[in-house]
Amino acid sequence: MVNRFAGPGTRMIFQDVKGGEKPGFLSPEEAKQVRRFHGTMEGYRPTPLGRLPALAERLGVGDIFVKDESCRFGLNAFKALGGVYAVARLLGRLLGLPPEELDFSSLKSQRVKKKIGDLTLITATDGNHGRAVAWAAEQLGQQAVVYLPRGSAEIRVRAIRETGARAYVTEVNYDETVLLALKRAREEGWHMVQDTAWEGYTDIPCWIMQGYMTMASEALDQMAEAGVSRPTHLFLQAGVGAMAGAVLGYLVHRFPGQVPVTALVEPTRAACFLESAAAGDGRARDVGGDLKTSMAGLSCGVPNPLAWPILRDHCRAFAACDDFVTARGMRILGNPLGNDPRAVSGESGAVGLGLLSLLREREELAPAAAELGLDGNSRVLLFSTEGDTDPENYRRIVWDGQEPSPD
Repeated sequence: MVNRFAGPGTRMIFQDVKGGEKPGFLSPEEAKQVRRFHGTMEGYRPTPLGRLPALAERLGVGDIFVKDESCRFGLNAFKALGGVYAVARLLGRLLGLPPEELDFSSLKSQRVKKKIGDLTLITATDGNHGRAVAWAAEQLGQQAVVYLPRGSAEIRVRAIRETGARAYVTEVNYDETVLLALKRAREEGWHMVQDTAWEGYTDIPCWIMQGYMTMASEALDQMAEAGVSRPTHLFLQAGVGAMAGAVLGYLVHRFPGQVPVTALVEPTRAACFLESAAAGDGRARDVGGDLKTSMAGLSCGVPNPLAWPILRDHCRAFAACDDFVTARGMRILGNPLGNDPRAVSGESGAVGLGLLSLLREREELAPAAAELGLDGNSRVLLFSTEGDTDPENYRRIVWDGQEPSPD
């Protein structure tokens, strides 16, 4: 472990990047295949990549790029990329089709429905993943059952039910909700579509991570169109770590020897990756408790074992942030400087930018910024993974000043 820093509402741990093997299932060849499949979906288009030169100038970095996932398939979040691809691969397996022959419109056909019959997909979610799986089931003429942890916003539950899925809010946290959904799947013979893995359950989580590569592939193409060959720095938020592991694993392939300096960002009460890194023995650690945070999509205490080795070996820093950090990021994106593009970013989408701004503006965090090598030549890539999936809470934060930054 190289160093540890703390600032207002922020803890950071730095490590020497270990490197290691490239994750084969996240290769550019796999990404190309996944993106081809997404291209068969009606309404597919790359989401915007905003370039924020005025903010970059204020923060003293060379460039800031933010991938805005709020308009992905009309679902206000990136999760459909993984959920739909995993469901398609599951149907492909039942049909005996290889991945290169999967076509979303064909999977919606009555011929396919007649061959595979009625299926029920079940998942646990903090909101966005469950809505993506429910939407995929609706599109493909199948049924979905979604479990959500206690405290889930009613609007997220309602959005899932509007697809025709059954949604149930439990009395336990996210990780325990996953176990309840798994128990139900085994009892009923349903198909579990979960974005984390465990012993004996890796194929579907692998497919979900592969689905997320489309987002990273688009971003790199868009940066290249803007004349930037690669990002030097990457801020990735993590719940179970599937998105972060997928993006970083893909970039490990794309930029061998020049992998962007990566900071992984989590909520303070659900910082399972930071705690895993702090242990220093290479093993993942769980964190328990209520995991309470406004960052509902990141409120997870058990690392995805497919993502952990990637993040362990290739992240430079792990950060745990209080809720005001993401609130700051939401306000920055919603109230841009100069001619920078505006983005509506939800609580789980903006914490990376919130941390970047603090690193460059708070004196207490200047040593951490230096440890990351942030300077006027840095080209930073971030992913705003959701829009205002809880509009009332978004307004409380952005309009009413909930979760103010401390002095």
